[in-house]
Amino acid sequence: MKIVAKKVIIYSMLGLMQVGMFSSVAAAAPGPLHNSSSQQIVQLDRHDGHDNRDNDRRRQHDERMRQENERHEREMRRHPNEGRRAWRERQERERDRHDRELREIGALLLGIVIGSASND
Repeated sequence: MKIVAKKVIIYSMLGLMQVGMFSSVAAAAPGPLHNSSSQQIVQLDRHDGHDNRDNDRRRQHDERMRQENERHEREMRRHPNEGRRAWRERQERERDRHDRELREIGALLLGIVIGSASND
């Protein structure tokens, strides 16, 4: 038991030393690991005609997501006079429906992002 504990301690210390050496090398290295001031920050907000449409679509997406989450929360609660088995079955169906809806909403947002990028 003592031998196993000693080996665990030694290997843990060696692992920590390697992590420490890597972090100092990563901090000193120029390039993608280090954020330098020479890198340009991409500005996502555009001030042309597409900006307002994109913001409207994003607001619609956010509103739809909020409504879906509220509806899902209501549906996951147990209804009065509902048996445990019926409730569990309804919860399972609701989870599946909720997942499909979230994927659809996510696809909408992805379409907005791709459409915004292609308009540049």
